[in-house]
Order: sequence, then structure tokens, then C-alpha cells
Amino acid sequence: MQTRKLGNSGLEVSALGLGCMGLSTGYGPATEKETAISLIRGAVERGITFFDTAEVYGPFANEELVGEALAPVRDKVVIATKFGFGISREGKQHGLDSRPEHIKRVARASLKRLKTNVIDLFYQHRVDPKVPIEDVAGAVKDLISEGKVKHFGLSEAGAQTIRRAHAVQPVAALQSEYSLWWREPEREVLPALEELGIGFVPFSPLGRGFLTGAIDENTTFDSTDFRSGIPRFMPEARKANQAVVELIGRIAAEKKVTPAQVALAWLLAQKSWIVPIPGTTKLHRLEENIGAANLALTPDDLRNIDAAVSKISVEGARYPEHLQRLVGR
Repeated sequence: MQTRKLGNSGLEVSALGLGCMGLSTGYGPATEKETAISLIRGAVERGITFFDTAEVYGPFANEELVGEALAPVRDKVVIATKFGFGISREGKQHGLDSRPEHIKRVARASLKRLKTNVIDLFYQHRVDPKVPIEDVAGAVKDLISEGKVKHFGLSEAGAQTIRRAHAVQPVAALQSEYSLWWREPEREVLPALEELGIGFVPFSPLGRGFLTGAIDENTTFDSTDFRSGIPRFMPEARKANQAVVELIGRIAAEKKVTPAQVALAWLLAQKSWIVPIPGTTKLHRLEENIGAANLALTPDDLRNIDAAVSKISVEGARYPEHLQRLVGR
């Protein structure tokens, strides 16, 4: 597995990471613990060194899972986790909370769950409009000076927020959604990241599974599957959006690879400091995703893809309205 550096931070990780959320929540029932641990360790064996989790995934269960799975190889991997939501003792999520004292409490709890003495990359999960971003950056700066955190990250933040945070504590990476069917970051965010020397970690690089070609208008989702409430995954939208899947499928057939590999290779080709974190619960899908790191798309390929995608209008919002309000601040 090739490695990449996230901007100017010096943080070096595998060219593809593993998004671990789906092992515990979001896409239906949680994966059986031993199976999930085996998958994470299988990723390490295959060269992945970058693992993404968050306290709110579960809540708490995903950090515990990742901590247990990676404990035997802790010195060989980079663990990213996130703060920023209020969570009750009963595990109920209640709004945003990025108050400095809360950030520091979350860091202490996450360190225990992750079975580690330092968090490699600590993201603010969503921008909290009630707390100045300078205070958030200052709190993480304190944690870095205390040796509890190595690097500061933001998730789904807008360009101006990124700049303000970076002025207080250098931001190593921004994590946001980015893929062949969600290219909004190209407008303002990617230019800002390039200018400031910040890495980019796209989540949902396979469009929450849609770009693999495994989902169509007739697919049914479990009631616990996050996608069942996303406008972009309503049956009419899925039918309209098949045009994107068909395009990727044609390119994959020409290259004798899979659609998922084309979608990931496209992201890797955009910038050398982009590190996608596809998630999966299946080892064969993990191996398929890893294969994308060896697929080199030519400049002609990229131009043809861009030209074709520009003619396709993707239908449906990527989040329900109450979640859409939390992004891009």
C-alpha cells in the first residue's frame, strides 16, 4: 500500500484508510464483534494504517471496537476520532457541544475507549455555532501541548471556518463528503486546503454504496439504515441517479476493474494529499477497495469522466434537512 501525507502536517498514512462507523451503526444492525475485529486487523495486514472512528458512533461502541482491534498493532497505525456532540450517560445524542471543557472531557474518555495514550487526529465532528472556532482550536491546542493529541482536524467545515481555526492551531486534515456524485468541496474548500497545506479525507467516497452499482430503485433498506431517510436514496432519486452508476460502470468495464475501484481511483487522482476512507463490513470488499490504489487513471480518463459527469444532474439532497443545517458552516 502506498502512503500519502496529509498536507503539511507531516502525518503520513496509507493512501486509503478505513471508515469504521458502519461496523457499529448507520447501515443496519452492528457487525458481530469478532467479525468486525477480524476485518479491522485484516485491513492492517493488507497495508491500511489509517482508521476513522468517533465517540458518537454507537455512541461509544465503535471507539471501543477500534481500540480493541488495534491494540496489538497500536504503534503501526494512525487513529482518528471526533468530538462535538452532546451525549447523555444513557448514550442519547442531544445536539452539538464543542465547549472547551467538553472537548477535554471527550478526549479523556476517548483515550480510554481507544486503549491508547494519544489520539493521532482529533476532529471537530461538526461546527458548533455557539462556540467560536478559535476557542475550539485553542482547546485542541492545549490537548496537543499536553501530549494527549497529535493533530487537529475539522469535519464538514466551510472555508472561512477552516481559515480561522488554522490561524490558532494548524489543521492537519479536513474530513467531508466528496465523490463523483458530490463535488461541492471543489468550489471553495479544496482551493483553501491547497493554499493552507491541509490534507483532505473524503468520507462516503463510494456514495454510501451507491456508486458501486449494488443499489438500484428496488433496493430496500433496514429501518436502522441511515440511508432510508436520505432524500438522495429515495426510490425516484435512485432511479434518476443510475446515470452516474452507468457511467462509472462503462469505464470500469473498459479498464477491467470494478466501479468501486474507478470511483476511488478518481478521488486519489484529484490531489496527492487526498486520502479516502471507504467503509465496509466485508473482507472481499475491503480487498476490492484496496485494489483502487493500483489503478492509475490517465489525464484523458479524468477529462472524459469530468466531461461525462458534468452532463448528469444528481437528484436529491445528501442529508435530511435537520442534518443538512450542520454542514458547510
